Amino acid sequence: MTAVTQPQPLAVRRYPDLLARAAIGMFLVVNLAIIHLMFVSAGPPAYNAFGSVGRLLGLYLAFAMVVQVLLVARLPLLDRAFGMDRLTGWHRWTGFTVFWLAVLHPSFVVLGFASHDGVSVFRTALTLSAQLPVLLGLVAVALIMLIVGLSVRIARRRLSYEMWHAVHLLLYVVLLLGIVHQLYEGTAFAINLLTWLYWWGLWVFALGALITGRLIVPLLRNNRHRLRVAAVVPESDDVVSVHVTGRDLDSLRARSGQFFLWRFPGHNRWWQVNPFSLSAAPNERSLRLTAKGVGSTSAGLRDLPIGARVFAEGPYGAFTLDRRTRTATLLIAGGIGVTPIRSLLEDPALGGDVVVLYRVRSGADAVLLGEMRNLARERGARLHVLTGRTGGANQPFAPENLRALVPDVTDRDVYVCGPMALTNAVLVSLRRLKVPSRQVHAELFRLAG
Repeated sequence: MTAVTQPQPLAVRRYPDLLARAAIGMFLVVNLAIIHLMFVSAGPPAYNAFGSVGRLLGLYLAFAMVVQVLLVARLPLLDRAFGMDRLTGWHRWTGFTVFWLAVLHPSFVVLGFASHDGVSVFRTALTLSAQLPVLLGLVAVALIMLIVGLSVRIARRRLSYEMWHAVHLLLYVVLLLGIVHQLYEGTAFAINLLTWLYWWGLWVFALGALITGRLIVPLLRNNRHRLRVAAVVPESDDVVSVHVTGRDLDSLRARSGQFFLWRFPGHNRWWQVNPFSLSAAPNERSLRLTAKGVGSTSAGLRDLPIGARVFAEGPYGAFTLDRRTRTATLLIAGGIGVTPIRSLLEDPALGGDVVVLYRVRSGADAVLLGEMRNLARERGARLHVLTGRTGGANQPFAPENLRALVPDVTDRDVYVCGPMALTNAVLVSLRRLKVPSRQVHAELFRLAG
């Protein structure tokens, strides 16, 4: 008989998170203070205020790029404290910040030179772009504009996940061009040996974290665990489960609700990677992912041969029972978002009163429903399958309807995963019902880069 592991007390579980958040906040404040100190110590540029503003914006731009690198480095400290989904949201907004700084920095620099020399802005821009360091910087700006343009929601919807991910690989080219540009054009961090060591030490730290988190650690882990496809099980016409086995899987310390970045060498190109949640509680023998065929990678999973190699990065995500603050739990799943919810429902640490809401268009779309019913029966959980098109009187996640289904919703931790529209509707209703934000846990899968 499997013993049920009760979650740690809230104070014990959240103390490391609070320390991590304080450390991250201190990192940002201290570095911004140092950047302003370097800017002041460097003195005003030889030309005018336009150039001075341009130089400060250049420092902001370089630091924003450092922050961006750290956000995509898969740092365990950040993942545990905030969750990869929230970090990816910050990555998106940091990307827009980088975009505007990349536009404004050269604009002010050109204005400064044009005003000082008394020539047109266009002629000044042409003269500066003839210099190789400046040209490399302008190429980086053009690539940033391309990446951000394809990340805008209207453009994003027209791209497959695989293509969108491939476009984000251009970020590494931007980093290289940006570093070369700083080597030749940087002045504020070349005041003395101390500022030089600080600035390039910051970049070494960021790039070291990136290489370690995105290359070295995954390579070492996959060499150790030797993941292989053990079984491929169709769950419906367009949904398939893949069972993965390997060595020493317990040392991965994966948790229900988490996800991996999956690659299938020989079946897909090396750059095709997808975030799929664990759809069953992980154990020392196997991992299971369940995916709907919406892209080239996920659609081809049913053709994976038994024994095929698997390359996985992770586990990632804070969508786990470690985040609970209450003994009662509400699990809300929409469509294929049922996968982490089903995993949480199986987790031995899940105790107390549990309610599950599973939203699908029709009963035929309710994949893993048999497993959900069996698990709910074993745990004494209440499972409600909500069907039909949303609209008119059928608004199951409207505040009044959600309260009718779960009258004590404010006294529960709420886990929600599903399509963006469903998740947003649930989050809005929870705010209107005054469910404390610390009790709300959402997985949105906005992963990029």
